[in-house]
This record gives sequence, structure tokens and C-alpha cells, in this order.
Amino acid sequence: MRHLKAGRTLNRSASHRHALMRNLARALFAHDRIITTVAKAKEVRPFVEKLITLAKKNTLHARRLAVARLHDKEMVAKLFTEIAPRYADRPGGYTRIIKRHERRLGDAGHTAFIELLKQGETKVRARQPAPAPAPKVSETPAAPTTPPVPETAASTPAPPTPPAAQ
Repeated sequence: MRHLKAGRTLNRSASHRHALMRNLARALFAHDRIITTVAKAKEVRPFVEKLITLAKKNTLHARRLAVARLHDKEMVAKLFTEIAPRYADRPGGYTRIIKRHERRLGDAGHTAFIELLKQGETKVRARQPAPAPAPKVSETPAAPTTPPVPETAASTPAPPTPPAAQ
């Protein structure tokens, strides 16, 4: 039974998965947008968002925790000075995953973009549902406003047209 076994293994050992998450996060912080598989993008999103939330605290302890998770002091410096201030007033949701229609060469895996949102940008949400229609009031139908057509005029056939002369 798979109780309490959340997350994707991505066919890797635990140390390999952690290294993969670090490398994907570094690439995302360096370029703001990367192409990867859909499964890897969905797996790296919480890792990246937790790092950005940690960087928003801007304390020495948070910086040391970020270095322990990323293993790259230059990227941590960029994270704390450039990336985290962008999201100072945003309560989460710093990344966006956009699925691509192009498959990966070699194994034809589904690919996706994962990108950091720009400052002030919001995620595209589904349209809000239309408001409920007003309740119908049942009334007795009023008299028709158009006068009825007399039956004699409607039932008489049209006169035949004369044949065209040649």
C-alpha cells in the first residue's frame, strides 16, 4: 500500500532527485523561464516557491537555509536581492506552468515551460461564471399586439404568372 508516499520519484534515487531539484531551481532563477517535462515542472514548483518564500524573510537564518538547499551562493544572492523583492506583497503563487504542444525528441515526453511571474503580473484565471438568470414571473398572456390576418386573403392562391414570350 502506498500510504504517505506523496510526490513523484521520477525514476531516480532520493539524492538524484534532490540534485535535480537544485539544478532546475538554479536554472529557473538564472533564466526566469525553462523548458522541462511536465512531471518535473510540477515537482520543482513547490521547491522553488518555498525558496522564494524563505528569501522574502531576508534574515541570516533564511539565507543559510537557502544555501543549504541550493548549494550555490551566487544564486542565493540573486534570489534574495532580485527575485524575492518582486514578490514582497504576493502571498504565494510565484510560478506558472504552461504546457507545450511540442514533444521532447528521443522519448516524445510531454514538455512544459515553468516560469517566474513578472512583478505585478497575475496568473490567468478561468472566466467567472455568468450570473444566475432572474426568476421568471408567470403571468397570463396579454392580447396579441399584431392584428390577425384575415383567412380569405391568406387562403387565396396567387395569380399565375404569364409565360415569357420567345
